[in-house]
Amino acid sequence: MNLILDLLLSAGVLLLLAYIMPQVTVKSFWTALWVAILVGILNVLIGYILTFILNLVTFFLLEFLVKLIVSAIVIKIADKLVRNFEIKGFWPALVIALALSLVSTFVNRSDEEDRAEYSALPITNQTQVS
Repeated sequence: MNLILDLLLSAGVLLLLAYIMPQVTVKSFWTALWVAILVGILNVLIGYILTFILNLVTFFLLEFLVKLIVSAIVIKIADKLVRNFEIKGFWPALVIALALSLVSTFVNRSDEEDRAEYSALPITNQTQVS
């Protein structure tokens, strides 16, 4: 369920940023959803490798910054692969990467809070020993 929610929110963020930023063009919601799916796939295939290599170079001291830059690179790759999605420049891709990471963080935090809430519920035992 979180994956679907994360993809829909990411597509919404892409559309919102395309509306706000003149450097970003997204033709429709379905294009934004396709870009969100493609960015997720590319992050798994390419992003982890690039993140690991760049983190080795920075001795894991700038891990968040490296992840953000790699996400922007992946978004630029998605820009080249999807016809109805265009980003002019690297800075808008960096802003989109930051916004998508914030949305993903909030979705994951809410899921962790739900899990913690359910695990804190008392369990009643129906059998009693006399």
